[in-house]
Formats: sequence, structure tokens, C-alpha cells
Amino acid sequence: MILVSASDVRAAAARIAPFVRRTPLLRLPGERLWLKPENRQPTASFKVRGAANAVTRLAGQGVTHVVAQSSGNHAQAIAYAAARHGLRATVVLPDTAPELKVEAARGLGAEVVIVPPALREITCLALADHLGATVVRSDDFDVIAGHGSTGAEIVLDLPEAGTILVPVCNGGLLAGVAVAAKAADPAITVIGVEPELAADGAASFRSGSRTAWPVELTYRTRADGLRGPVLGELAWEHIRRHVDDMLTVREDDIDAAADLLWDRLGERAEPSGAVTTAAYLAHQALLPDGPVVAIVSGGNVAPALQPAARQAE
Repeated sequence: MILVSASDVRAAAARIAPFVRRTPLLRLPGERLWLKPENRQPTASFKVRGAANAVTRLAGQGVTHVVAQSSGNHAQAIAYAAARHGLRATVVLPDTAPELKVEAARGLGAEVVIVPPALREITCLALADHLGATVVRSDDFDVIAGHGSTGAEIVLDLPEAGTILVPVCNGGLLAGVAVAAKAADPAITVIGVEPELAADGAASFRSGSRTAWPVELTYRTRADGLRGPVLGELAWEHIRRHVDDMLTVREDDIDAAADLLWDRLGERAEPSGAVTTAAYLAHQALLPDGPVVAIVSGGNVAPALQPAARQAE
């Protein structure tokens, strides 16, 4: 199995520069915590990095139609990248996906297919076969390389960072960030974060082999972007080589972290994007010395689900 390298990440960063935003690092006042606000990306999620890299390369190869399955953010990112290159996009979403994410994918030009959560993968593959389209998985090689640009920016902007906290669904972001961060500084600690209710990645890390959870369990969490039942195979190969630890957080901690991000920094974070801040608040005594960077992976959350203070924006 060929793994993503630091040079792959550098090439991806150059390739996606026209399509993504160079997000800053934000200091949480009074804390050693810095935030990487990927909720500021064009689709309000880090997913645009990997999608832009993969779709740009496919467009260069003559591909005209891409298909993806997603809880919502990868779908939007694929739709965005496909539109920028004039490609057709079809995305498969679960019937539990927030309407905000469904409509956003449609608004970006994608054809949206809604299915029960357990049928996402098989439907995506069947559509690709029927339509003659190319599947873009959320942990494909080029997707991981694109996501790695997040980690490359972190270590460039804050060389003294001691720890990076990364949300985990299928593991593509964690894999890419770990490759980039460890290449820049092997001593940096890279930690994945999941909800307690969808901790298949943590179970995999502890056991040393990919461990799947049934969707009936992972879909209990409010962090809809982190409900994937198992780490991607390619992502796992990077994680087991480069990642130092995995942490889990409670649902109440996720809500509190999202509130804090809004109240202290004015950053809108969906539950999936708030898990890393929740991990810092709940586990900071266990983290290595030095600055901690938490990736705020997305901000696609409906105003109706926000506290009153946010609705007064």
C-alpha cells in the first residue's frame, strides 16, 4: 500500500491554493489553546481541501462525473470542487443528514440521492457503475494529501506547537495532518478525537486493528460528521504509523465547547468541529506541555440549533 508523503502534501497544497482559504490560528484567551478555524473554508469545512485536490487531479485526467457518499460536508466539498472544474457531481447522503447540508450540496450543483445510513456505500458504488462515474472516497490518497495541508499550515504558523488535536470520522484528516506534522517535527504529538458515542477509531487504536461499530451506535452522537462506522483502510495505515493517541469526549462537553467557541471567539462550530476544543477542556491535564492546536473542522450548523446568543448574531 502506497502511503501519502510530505512531498505529496506539498504538491497538494500548491494544487488547491486557488480553491481554499489559508485559515489563521486563533488563540483562546487565557489558555494555551490555539484554534485552526477550518469552518471558514468556502464550504464551511476542511473537506474542501481533500476534495479540491482529488477533483482537480481527476479533471486533469479527463474525468467528467464524480460520485461520493458523505454525511454532508464531503458532499458539499465534492460539489464545490466539481463545479469549479465543470464536472458533474452526484452525492449520496443519509436520511439523517441535516437539511442545511443537503440543500448546500444541491445549491452547489450536485445531484443528491438520499438513503438510509447503512446503504450509503453500496448505493454510491452502484451509482458509479450505472453512471460511469468516478468515486471519490473521503480517505482516498489525494484526499488525504489535500487534508494534510491543514497540518502543514499549523506547524508553519506555530512551530512551537506541542500537540495537535484532530477530529476523526473515517480518519482522512487525522492521517493527512499526522503525515505533515511528523515530517516537520517528529516530536509533535498528534491526537485524534471522537465522541464517546462513536468511538470506533479509538477502539481501533487501542486494539491495533480496524474495528467497526454498527451505525445504530455511531448515529447516537449529535456530531453528525463523525458518525462513520469504521476508519478508512488507507487512513488507518497512516494513523497506526504516525498518530500518538486517541481521546473521546461526552456529548455535553461537545455542546459546551461549541458554546465557548462562539462566546469567546465568535466562531460557529458544528458539533463535529467542536470535539477537539471539548477534548482540550476535558483532558488538558493529560496533554503534553506546550501550545495545543485544535482543528475546528466545520461550521455547518443550522441557526435553529444554536443557543439564543448565536441567534442574536
